[in-house]
Amino acid sequence: MVADASAAVLAAQGELLLFAAAFFLLGSLDELLIDAVYLWLRLSGRLHRSAWCTDTVSETGGEMAADALNGPVAVFIPAWQEALVIGATVRHAMAAWPQDEVTLYVGCYFNDPATMAAVRAAAADSKRVRLIMHAVAGPTCKADCLNRLHAAMCADEVERQERYRFVVLHDAEDMVDPAALPLMSRALDRADFVQLPVLALPHAGSRWISGHYSDEFAEAHGKTMVVRAALGAALPGAGVGCAIAREMVAKLAALSPEGAPFATGSLVEDYELGLAIARLGGKARFLRVRTATGRLVATRAYFPATLGAAVRQKTRWTHGIALQGWDRLGWRGNLIDRYMLLRDRRGLLGALLLLIGYLCVAALGGTFALAQLGPGETFLLAPWLQALLVANMGLLTWRLAWRGIFTAREHGWRQGLIALPRTCISNIITIMASWRAVAAYCRSLSGELPRWDKTAHHYHPASRIEPLPEKLAA
Repeated sequence: MVADASAAVLAAQGELLLFAAAFFLLGSLDELLIDAVYLWLRLSGRLHRSAWCTDTVSETGGEMAADALNGPVAVFIPAWQEALVIGATVRHAMAAWPQDEVTLYVGCYFNDPATMAAVRAAAADSKRVRLIMHAVAGPTCKADCLNRLHAAMCADEVERQERYRFVVLHDAEDMVDPAALPLMSRALDRADFVQLPVLALPHAGSRWISGHYSDEFAEAHGKTMVVRAALGAALPGAGVGCAIAREMVAKLAALSPEGAPFATGSLVEDYELGLAIARLGGKARFLRVRTATGRLVATRAYFPATLGAAVRQKTRWTHGIALQGWDRLGWRGNLIDRYMLLRDRRGLLGALLLLIGYLCVAALGGTFALAQLGPGETFLLAPWLQALLVANMGLLTWRLAWRGIFTAREHGWRQGLIALPRTCISNIITIMASWRAVAAYCRSLSGELPRWDKTAHHYHPASRIEPLPEKLAA
């Protein structure tokens, strides 16, 4: 009986290992395809035509700034319990974008007086900052706050008898780039939606948790989004560093009976925004441009520094994109769009495979240890399964090399080296977030409405001193 049980355990290990290895291979080949397209774009010289990757601008936009912005610009910044960072965000944005045509619309809630006080102090009675108070108690959801800002902007347009040229979206903790607005203005001459890269800055007090965002965004916004744009696929919005032509905002608003352009029923309204624009026939550009000194024109921000905060944030992303997005958006679009949707929604399967893979490694280690001690049987791999595992190991090495290279390009070689072992942290967070996302999705099926499960922000990238969150400081 013991022998039968041991054989059954070994057989189960073999089946799980085969399942995980086969799907890991498919996933790796999928990534390899993206790598191949990126290399072809770079080697053929087509990279700059798809994302302006080889263009350079001066530190502040230079020659583009001389032409101003060709019209007024509205910057939407929704804020809920952001008293620690919103002041620095407003002050830095006003200094980086000193043009009189730029108006910051900062959305707050009447039951969040601390954030409103911080906005007032930073604005210093400037007419370029509009503090918009939401009459509904917060938090509602980010899209609802954005819609309140949109209503305020429309009212201002009627009063001033002048329409804004485009709308820029940012979060309360963002550090904007001085060259961003002129760059967006030029791009919107030929597009309806533009997206700048996001740089997740390494956190001095959270090298492993916060740092994994640096790796993921460096590769996603250095390669994947570039390939997506080059293939002509719909571009999802990042919610920050993106600009929408005013006419397109009006078209989005016309889709809603309430005249609200942002989807309040979605957990990832920014992601859906770019796809909705594509379905309305809008043109999108992903702008990856460096200044003359080599600085990437991007939105810089710090991401969650604790495990709990990172898991909560990625739970919302996974729930909104992989599960809710399937319900809300379906599989519309051409073949390339559907392929990209499949890539976006494979996170849950990837998390399952990662969990099975880690369990298989642990089980094989335990089986080998028992076999060395005597009572257990050795698990023998079939030659074809050995070949499959060797192929996966080779592709994993290739993947890690790419991640390290892209991280090193933006954050230095030390961060590039740390990115290799940090992949394990990324995988663990993905597994935890996926299980929470499934539970949240099940609750939503019973009628639970989306809430602003936002990340707490403790400091701004423009600040010289980086105080640590209480849990880290302890």
